[in-house]
Amino acid sequence: MTKKEFSVEIGGKTLIAQFTDLAEQATGSCIVKYGNTTVLATAVMSHAERDGDWFPLTVDYEERFYAAGKILGSRFIRREGRPTEEAVLSGRIVDRTIRPLFDNRMRNEVQVVVTVLSIAEDDPDMLGVIASSLALATSEIPWNGPVSAVRLGKRKGDNNFIINPSYTDRNAEDADLDLLMCGTDGLVNMIEVGSKEVSESVLVSGLEEGLTIIEKLQKFQAQIVKEIGNAKKKMEFPETPKEVKELFAEMITPKFFDAIFKGPGKHAISIIKDEWMNKFAEKYPDMDKTFADTYFEEELNNLVHTEAIENGRRADGRGLDELRPLYAQAGGVSPIIHGSGIFYRGGTHVFSALTLGGPGESMVVDGMEVQGKKRFMHHYNFPPFSVGETGRMGGMNRRMIGHGALAEKALTAVLPPKETFPYTIRIVSEAFASNGSTSMASVCGSALALMDAGVPITRAVAGIASGLMIESPKKYKVLTDIQGPEDHHGDMDFKVAGTSVGVTAVQMDVKIAGVSVHILTEALEKAKSARLRILEVMEKELAAPRPDISPNAPKILSIKIKVDQIGLVIGGGGKTINGIMEKTGAEIDIEDDGMVFVTGKNGAAEAALEIIAGMTREYLPGERFDGEVTRLMDFGAFVKIGYNAEGLVHISELAPWRVNKVTDLVKEGDIVPVMVREVDEKGRLNLSIKAANPTFFKRPAGATDSEGGGDRRSPRPPHHKRY
Repeated sequence: MTKKEFSVEIGGKTLIAQFTDLAEQATGSCIVKYGNTTVLATAVMSHAERDGDWFPLTVDYEERFYAAGKILGSRFIRREGRPTEEAVLSGRIVDRTIRPLFDNRMRNEVQVVVTVLSIAEDDPDMLGVIASSLALATSEIPWNGPVSAVRLGKRKGDNNFIINPSYTDRNAEDADLDLLMCGTDGLVNMIEVGSKEVSESVLVSGLEEGLTIIEKLQKFQAQIVKEIGNAKKKMEFPETPKEVKELFAEMITPKFFDAIFKGPGKHAISIIKDEWMNKFAEKYPDMDKTFADTYFEEELNNLVHTEAIENGRRADGRGLDELRPLYAQAGGVSPIIHGSGIFYRGGTHVFSALTLGGPGESMVVDGMEVQGKKRFMHHYNFPPFSVGETGRMGGMNRRMIGHGALAEKALTAVLPPKETFPYTIRIVSEAFASNGSTSMASVCGSALALMDAGVPITRAVAGIASGLMIESPKKYKVLTDIQGPEDHHGDMDFKVAGTSVGVTAVQMDVKIAGVSVHILTEALEKAKSARLRILEVMEKELAAPRPDISPNAPKILSIKIKVDQIGLVIGGGGKTINGIMEKTGAEIDIEDDGMVFVTGKNGAAEAALEIIAGMTREYLPGERFDGEVTRLMDFGAFVKIGYNAEGLVHISELAPWRVNKVTDLVKEGDIVPVMVREVDEKGRLNLSIKAANPTFFKRPAGATDSEGGGDRRSPRPPHHKRY
């Protein structure tokens, strides 16, 4: 094996980049190690061009269970299947980082594959960006990298940032920021943030510190490229024919401005584009229509940029910071749904439905990075009719997974802890109409659904997407609440979600090399102002969570038992717990620490809890109960006082007089008052009726008082060990 190795110190650990012949057939490859986490990135470019009007880049992020040193999967399938949600999101991070640095006129297929070889305390997604960058930068594939990535964490009350925090750091109870950022040459081109209502100033400080780390990594990569990089393949791109430009200038340019800026809303662009494509096909039937399509998009891009930057003009006539009309509705859809929210922002309409379930309905996550149970899930659907198109229904794509995960991250910060609200929560956001930023509308709709369901969140959450039209670092305009053409033709998609207190999630990607922190600071401030206005509208509809959960939601009751009582409740082979569930109709979940959650409707939870409480209750001398006589012996009667608790009332404890025969006073099935006199060393209960109520039985004529607290001539037989 040939090997060339480079290293640099980042955050107190050594980052190692290895170049070997392990994947020698790939156009470029690199192995990156950080701590005990290792990834391999490969890049391959096809020799032939592909038909179409878009750049065919594919990024695959491959998890391997061996990387975690575990055999994961189901009992019957131990091979990796479809990518986990974590893998999809990590792949999107790499894609969004490297894509802007390609020339989008390229039509050669490029595939980047990141394979996780080992994983420990350091997240491989950050390493995947660096490894992909080096694989591309040292190869012959035309690309304007390198690009670098760093993760920053922070603990509540601590102003210092943790560079590349471990999983332990990120999951700590006092961790309040998880910031992943990528960039190049002093610019930021990708951001992912999950935070607990941090301020915008904290985010800006994090971005500034992150850029210093990125600069160090950029120099590290530049030195590697200089030493072992290959010459880039020359690419030739066809020029737009003169005839196309002339026809456009003649037929479209005179009415282009009015069509875009005074046209019939969302469909204005498609109307004028259809007209252009028809005229082109009529005039030049034998010419490749790609020229016409590409030139139209270029001219549209130039027009919306010029009007925004020079004249502060947007396609729908709004001011640069003006929000589209808002509408918020909590509930009112169906009494069956536990909670719902509807949110409109202009032509973007989202419906969010919430369902509550017991702890047993949480999702089991068995992945390379994450194992355990997930009690909050946010899912996002984007049907084709939402944009007025036909298409295949069913399944989900990377975009849907990414949008769902972003809204989930935004809402997690305000959820109540499991200890006080043990429900499993699932929200589904349906993007029923889309004209920009359905993900942020999903945050708003889902926050309304949470409050409508009575989930005691700390505060409402809202989200907004900002855009950018830039000509130079000093000549640009930030746009608030971007829609269709501004999203498609703008230079930045900057999504910020948060509460009235602070930010809970950020996601940013760009179509240019990157954006300065100065611009991002301005965008954060504008997003905050917009977020507060949206929250006002939401709070007018529903100011706080409803005081009670939906009556259609199951009730969850809980009890804490001793760890050594868990086996008692479960029973041999689960016989006892299954019997309780079958009898009551409730669901029962027992945690390792002895916490028992009982979920049910129509009194099922109460019935099951009563049984478990009775099974695990520890009885104390002096406690009083009404119990049922279950068995009669010559020496006394056994009385049931709990689900599985029986005690002996010795014949001398039946009444305050001498009793000759037990059957003189009680029979099986009688309900009698008893008091616990003693719990012996074996946990057996000695009960007394006369101590509980000395006048319960009518004293017979001629009865003599028992002596010395009762006749002890017939003690409990030693062979009665269970009762």
